[in-house]
Amino acid sequence: MTSEQQALVEKAKESLAAARLLHANRQYGFAAARAYYTMFYLAEAFLLGEGLTFSKHSAVHAAFGQRFAKTGRVPAEFHRYLQRGQETRHQADYGTAPVSESESAEQIARAEKFLALAQKMLGRPAEQE
Repeated sequence: MTSEQQALVEKAKESLAAARLLHANRQYGFAAARAYYTMFYLAEAFLLGEGLTFSKHSAVHAAFGQRFAKTGRVPAEFHRYLQRGQETRHQADYGTAPVSESESAEQIARAEKFLALAQKMLGRPAEQE
């Protein structure tokens, strides 16, 4: 794992910790949004390993799907987690219906799975190898 990838993984860990705190404080929409960003940062870390960077969320989603989910390098559900996470974040940030406690918890659980997958597949930081 490069230092840039490690920085994204660390950012993802912080985002997940924030999601957990927000959820515990009944701020379900904000918690779901942070869970989405956890997954987004990890998708960016995966793509960075391919030498790819993007400025738009839609481009990150598309490239992650093409490079990792469609090829079977990661289970396809992780691409769906990323997509659903963004939908929930949009609901939280721009919609009128609140994000439920159960939806927030589901997004956090998916972010935790995404983090575990990234740590397994991306390996250790370069300085530890």
